Formats: sequence, C-alpha cells, structure tokens
Amino acid sequence: MKLSDLEESALQLNKLYEQLEVKRYGRIWTTEELALGFVGDVGDLAKLIQANAGIRNIDDCKAKLGHELADCLWSIIVLANKCDIDLGAEFARNIKDLTEYVSGELGT
Repeated sequence: MKLSDLEESALQLNKLYEQLEVKRYGRIWTTEELALGFVGDVGDLAKLIQANAGIRNIDDCKAKLGHELADCLWSIIVLANKCDIDLGAEFARNIKDLTEYVSGELGT
C-alpha cells in the first residue's frame, strides 16, 4: 500500500469514529484527546516490544504487536491530517536530513 492509500483508509475510519464519538459523547475528540490515546497505544506498543524480545510474557504477542503498530500508524496519520501536516513530505524531508547527517558522521 502507498502512503496515500493508508491515509485514505485511516481518515475514512476516523470519520466513522467521529460519528461514534458524537453518538456516545455528543462531540468529536480533540487533537489533544487523540494524542493522549496515541500515548496509551505507544505504552502498549512498548510492552509488546518487550514481549517480542522475550522479557515480558504476553500471549500471541506477534499478532498483538502488528495490531498495535497499525494502531499507532493510524493515530499518526490522523493527527498529521488534523494538524495540517503533509506527512509524506515531512517524512521525505526528515529521512533526507537524517541520511545526510548520518552519512556525514560516518564520513561517507
């Protein structure tokens, strides 16, 4: 899948979540609330990474790890969209800058 396909899928799901949030809470989540949900997902991800490395016991950790990574990616895509960030452009710029930095440190 291309990033644009991932973004489209993530944003379609977010629209559904927003409908559910209105039904349950009378409003959609703010970016701050979405970010707090993301922080929770990152905490879950850290525990699954530990389990994958063998230092924590979590049943079916590999499947759960894939799920949690996908949850985190969904959050990043939605947050970038809500904050008007072109994630593809920022990712490309960041990779270019980091590649130049690391290459320079290596003397290549």
